[in-house]
Amino acid sequence: MPVPHRPPALIGWRLLALLYDFFPVLALWFITAGVFTLLHGDAVRGGWLGGLEFGALWLVAGLYAVLSWRRGGQTIGMRPWRLQVVASAGGAPGTRALWLRYAVGGVSLLCGGLGLWWAWIDRDRLAWHDRASGTRMQRRPAA
Repeated sequence: MPVPHRPPALIGWRLLALLYDFFPVLALWFITAGVFTLLHGDAVRGGWLGGLEFGALWLVAGLYAVLSWRRGGQTIGMRPWRLQVVASAGGAPGTRALWLRYAVGGVSLLCGGLGLWWAWIDRDRLAWHDRASGTRMQRRPAA
């Protein structure tokens, strides 16, 4: 049975989901930073260990996002707004596409969200990470 086409989720819904997802990710970051502090005996302040900690924080947030998207297409922050990540052709996207989505989304955020704001002028209302990964975020109808 073909999946009905739904337009991509609007930027406002995406921003609300991102705000909601900040809190579980922040908790994961606190745990990760706590492990680094226990192992180092003090707060990490730069150097190679600081770079390692930054990489670990990036990886932990990525694991949260990618594992959530693989398990039903939603993170905790996406559930209240009925948002779901799907492959452009419909169905569940692959793990590689989801990691690419996460990486390009991170670059977009580092650029002041430029990749997300791009969706306002994109003909299909897709953000950079949607286009790069071959995925899209849709808003599901109310149950």
